[in-house]
Amino acid sequence: MIRTLAIVLASLLLTAAPVPAAAESINFKLLTNYSQASFRSDAPLETFVGTSALEGIQGTLALDPAKPQDAKATVKVDMSRVSTGIEKRDADMRGKNYLDTEVEGNKWVTFEVRKVEVTGPLQPGKETPAKVHGVLTIKQKPTDTVADATVMYIKLSPEQVEQQKRFGFTSDNVKVKAKLNSTFTAHGIQVPQLLFLKVANDIQMLADLVFVRQ
Repeated sequence: MIRTLAIVLASLLLTAAPVPAAAESINFKLLTNYSQASFRSDAPLETFVGTSALEGIQGTLALDPAKPQDAKATVKVDMSRVSTGIEKRDADMRGKNYLDTEVEGNKWVTFEVRKVEVTGPLQPGKETPAKVHGVLTIKQKPTDTVADATVMYIKLSPEQVEQQKRFGFTSDNVKVKAKLNSTFTAHGIQVPQLLFLKVANDIQMLADLVFVRQ
């Protein structure tokens, strides 16, 4: 799926339309078919990655390509749908000693964007580095977090929209790749001493997100 997205985006960039001179804030929604989030635990004896996609990830974005520093966004990942590839480990992760996802308020890991550090406006088809400041909430405990990200804005002509609408793309599209780090203890979750060799306190999170104009 990600390879297909890369091919589609590459073809769009060849003829992408320029950014309008007087841009305005645009409301976007997450294109779930082409988005995913992952969580990595790198403990001394075991490394595992949990991934979520499709209905397990949601998001909205408000962005003016001319003023990306003012962007606002919320991304949510349903931890009850995250898979590490081992059912027993998934069940333990969702259990009362960890995320306790049977409690509705604990199901979602959320990241709310508050401020973006970026140099200048977004140029169509160009990947732009950014520092994204926001609030990461795990098990209903928020912490201030900074993510390293790249942002790419793609503006399509009416002809391109007609060609690509079956994939879900619109006249305005944004691809975001982000990386951030946190710890279980920062969110009030203690890793049992018995498991510290197999479950790291550090959490590495990656997101590959595609937003389309609402």
